[in-house]
Amino acid sequence: MSVAYDRLLEAAIQHLHELKQSGARFVPVHIETLARLTRPAPTSPTRPPIHRPARAQQPPTPPRSPIASREPAAARRALAAPVEELNASSADARAPSIPALGAEEKLAAFAAVRQRALACVKCANLAAARKNVVFGVGDINAQLMFVGEAPGADEDAQGEPFVGRAGQLLTRIIQTMGLSRESVYIANILKCRPDTPGWSAGNRKPTTEEMQTCIPFLHEQIDLIRPRVLVALGGTAVEGLLGKTAGITRLRGHWQSYRGIPLMPTYHPSFLLRNQALSEKRRVWEDMLQVMERLEMPISDKQRSFFAR
Repeated sequence: MSVAYDRLLEAAIQHLHELKQSGARFVPVHIETLARLTRPAPTSPTRPPIHRPARAQQPPTPPRSPIASREPAAARRALAAPVEELNASSADARAPSIPALGAEEKLAAFAAVRQRALACVKCANLAAARKNVVFGVGDINAQLMFVGEAPGADEDAQGEPFVGRAGQLLTRIIQTMGLSRESVYIANILKCRPDTPGWSAGNRKPTTEEMQTCIPFLHEQIDLIRPRVLVALGGTAVEGLLGKTAGITRLRGHWQSYRGIPLMPTYHPSFLLRNQALSEKRRVWEDMLQVMERLEMPISDKQRSFFAR
């Protein structure tokens, strides 16, 4: 191996050690990146030796640690870039560019991600309490993808996202847009219901660590589906995706970007169940009208006038 390769390898190892010491537990790596890493390195053609004039012999210089040299420091910065790009907190980074898969390849890749999610036990407390892993539902070729925060009791029981009262309202919103649950894709940041030990009812908000641990599954879903628009349902979903805690009231209705995809934050359907004010329903519908316009969907006069006073 060349000296440059040895230095780069040592710099990579050092960088991973630094990530571990800073508290990082996982480094998300896309499936295409793994595939590239398994390919054999290209061999350069053998070149004839270059004869150079002899130079005066210099006294030997003391060896320097590769980690202390400038080259590894630059390598560490270069290595940090793709890690940051895939990190959940880097919401504006574009998703890794991967070639479009054929229909059968896409189905197989999606099935593989699903199987890994079903077997995941990284969050021991969630794995022990769950009834079902709630992976996602809908068209894997959808142009529109909805993302919620985490499954509730109904979703945990049925293994499907948004099937309770909030899910029924979301279905009606989708249908009012002229679409169906089968033509969009619906998923959550967490695939397991947050455990509620000692609680007789209700759901709790996922922790930041739980969201960061589980979100690589969502990354793979997004990268395979390649939706044209994402909709984040509720403040927790916005926090998990964008890392922003400014509040859904301030963010809703304003386009954001997530991994290079336009993202519309809006209220969670459960908020509309708690707040029946016509003005709040109108705000959510205005957000959906923006989504329809971004998708270049036809909008009727009746649709534009929904919930108008």
